[in-house]
Amino acid sequence: MIERLAAALGGLDRNRYLAAIRAGMVAVVPLTIAGGLFMIAANLPFPGWNAAVAPYLPLLQIPVTATFGVLAIVACAAIAHELGRSFGQDAFASATMAVVVLLMISLDPVSQTFLPDTLGSRGLFTAIVVAVVAVRAQKLFADHDLVIRMPAGVPAIVRESFMSLVPLCALIIVFWLVRFGVGLDINAGVQAMFSPLMVALNTLPGILAYALIVTLLWSVGINGDNAVDVVVAPIFLQYLSANTEAVSHGGTPPFVTAYGFFTTFVNVGGTGATLALALLLCRSRDPGYRQVARLSLPTQIFQINEPIFFGLPIVLNPIFMVPYVLNALFLTAATYALMTWGLIRRPFINVPWTTPPILGHYLVTGGDWRAAVWGAVSIVMAMMVYYPFARAATARRGVQAAAPGSLSEEGQEIRSSLAKPEGS
Repeated sequence: MIERLAAALGGLDRNRYLAAIRAGMVAVVPLTIAGGLFMIAANLPFPGWNAAVAPYLPLLQIPVTATFGVLAIVACAAIAHELGRSFGQDAFASATMAVVVLLMISLDPVSQTFLPDTLGSRGLFTAIVVAVVAVRAQKLFADHDLVIRMPAGVPAIVRESFMSLVPLCALIIVFWLVRFGVGLDINAGVQAMFSPLMVALNTLPGILAYALIVTLLWSVGINGDNAVDVVVAPIFLQYLSANTEAVSHGGTPPFVTAYGFFTTFVNVGGTGATLALALLLCRSRDPGYRQVARLSLPTQIFQINEPIFFGLPIVLNPIFMVPYVLNALFLTAATYALMTWGLIRRPFINVPWTTPPILGHYLVTGGDWRAAVWGAVSIVMAMMVYYPFARAATARRGVQAAAPGSLSEEGQEIRSSLAKPEGS
């Protein structure tokens, strides 16, 4: 069952469309971080700071608006570029066509200005749809030779430009008729399709289900974050954008599970809070566990837990899989409750996912010291969850080392297979 599941989800993970969408989501992250720096400057937790910077808030807001206001454009260009490249098309032309179509359907038919929020985070799903349709149209026209081909002596950049002319005109006409001829608001329609998920992921049951899926996938060796980010990343970015806008206008962030909630408050030292397990096993009686934990500790400080995840291993290891999933669920529920009750601030600043715990807790909430304290408490509580399982695993290793013949033939084969390096 595990082999079939891994093969199916592994193929899904390598799907060119999903890979392109992931590339688009990654491309917009630097924008949110850059805008977040100015939000930090506007909300430093120093006495009298807010009053001192109040006259300059409109100026500090400009980079925030400039970065968060073009998320859909950048995502659309990145997705189309990556997808066009994977199909062997002119990637720059793919990105150009997609962005032109997105800009056109975002115009107000009366004022000829861009509609509010259509090019920011609220337009991310529309950007995905437009990018995919544009590249597929480009490939369709090229496959059927419905393009203008220039002589071989013409410079490549000119030749590629003319090849994209026919599909670009066709895309403009079709989307122009749909958006302005028929009067269909494409962005509103796409938003309506994803509205149930938009609501669900900001609820406790919804975010718990997300945490369960991610950790279960990781537990069988599949990158759970990558597998589901295609769907959830645009939603979490919309939450983050709304929180950032609310804080910039002196309001309260409306969304608990904005981008940064899971990567900072749940993935403490990596998915499943494995930093806590590394701290426990650093003084383990078992030399193998002790060595893996100590070697993985420096990377886990920066949220990278693959060394301990595959080194112990946690993957396909029931003794560690149980607390691994439990910690993710516990930290999700506890953090959600604390933010809902107003005991710690909700995330509204995006920081790199490699930011060390506690510091990341502090920064993502705009300098809330209570969040930093909760980050430290989270590590201790995760250690408590891992502790009985770590003891059981260590004791089991001791028994096996003392009497390896006590294992069944099947058990010895499983142990040997788990001990082999990846790819052997």
